[in-house]
Amino acid sequence: MAESGGWIRLFLLVVFLLFVGAIARVPKDIPEIDNEATGKLQSSSNSSMAVRLEEPEAETPVNKHAVDNPDEIAAMVDMSIRNATARRELGFFSCGTGNPIDDCWRCDPNWQQNRKRLADCGIGFGRNAIGGRDGRFYVITDSGDDDPVNPRPGTLRHAVIQDEPLWIVFKRDMVIQLKQELIMNSFKTIDARGSNVHIANGACITIQFVTNVIVHGLNIHDCKPTGNAMVRSSPNHVGWRTIADGDAISIFGSSHIWIDHNSLSNCADGLVDAVMGSTAITITNNYFTHHNEVMLLGHSDSYVRDKQMQVTIAYNHFGEGLIQRMPRCRHGYFHVVNNDYTHWEMYAIGGSANPTINSQGNRYAAPTNPFAKEVTKRVETAESEWKNWNWRSEGDLLMNGAFFTPSGAGASASYARASSLGAKSSSMVATITATAGALSCRRGHPC
Repeated sequence: MAESGGWIRLFLLVVFLLFVGAIARVPKDIPEIDNEATGKLQSSSNSSMAVRLEEPEAETPVNKHAVDNPDEIAAMVDMSIRNATARRELGFFSCGTGNPIDDCWRCDPNWQQNRKRLADCGIGFGRNAIGGRDGRFYVITDSGDDDPVNPRPGTLRHAVIQDEPLWIVFKRDMVIQLKQELIMNSFKTIDARGSNVHIANGACITIQFVTNVIVHGLNIHDCKPTGNAMVRSSPNHVGWRTIADGDAISIFGSSHIWIDHNSLSNCADGLVDAVMGSTAITITNNYFTHHNEVMLLGHSDSYVRDKQMQVTIAYNHFGEGLIQRMPRCRHGYFHVVNNDYTHWEMYAIGGSANPTINSQGNRYAAPTNPFAKEVTKRVETAESEWKNWNWRSEGDLLMNGAFFTPSGAGASASYARASSLGAKSSSMVATITATAGALSCRRGHPC
């Protein structure tokens, strides 16, 4: 037994000496861990993008600029356990502004890793517009537009014409001067959050005969007429385009469209026009300035297909330098709710061809001109005709002598097709619209 105990003690001594020797061999000067490099490795090892990069060329996506996580390209965001926890808690975020769209996503400091949450925050008639929610991300790396027929991969034009759903984001700040109309394909989101992106001094955006488009966070200004040129509208189609009017955003024969948090000004024709049977449209949180004919909704008095049109206009700021058409409506059903009208020179809301206009909870501040106090204008129509049109003002705040001329029977049932969300008190409009326009979002912070 004594001999056995001696062997055990000898074995433990050997183990102890080996352990001490191993410690002695560890270098004293350990280099600092490169957190950025660690983030890259973590991100790559956990993403399906890394898997796709290892696949044979024939199996990789046709569009190499479409990736599963845009921030792997734009910023190499560290996908940590902390971020995953924040994602699970998104349902509890509330900024408390009273703006239901913003309160849905803006308090999340990791919004850039949860970009597609925006698609679940829509309201109004266009609330079902999902854009590119069910597709991959496409990162815009090139501000050029050299060839509208054969756009380079990495450009905005190359992204928007693809047939597949895409959520389009931007690698950096950029100014995009389009040579011809940017003709969008269905199921696309343009999401400029986190970058200062201007579409300016050339052609602008055309949404024609498509569905499910979201345009968010752009500065669009100084748009000019273009056309009489060939332009690509899909990977498989190039067509001749006649002269475009120079709208910032033109919606033509399309549905399920959401225009949110853009800054729009000073274009050759309209800032947002929707015509030719377009419907299921929401226009929210935009900042409109320095323009004459702001918004036209309806092609012509004789185009009766626009009777199906339903448009929600909510939480926008109609600001300095505006003259008229905020909006100017025809035929359809229009819910104008909780907007801030601080400037107009002729009128705010106009129409012809018997549209139904439901104005609720807006703030209308009339100009000093004593002949421009009226919010409303019936365009080239006798009172004997327009007195039967259903136009109402409900809970609006009328300031500086502003007045709204209602018409129609006034029964609530007649406004059912022009009601798309619950209006908040007009006293909240300043808070709700305080950050209308393109936002200055920074990664890692609430937007």
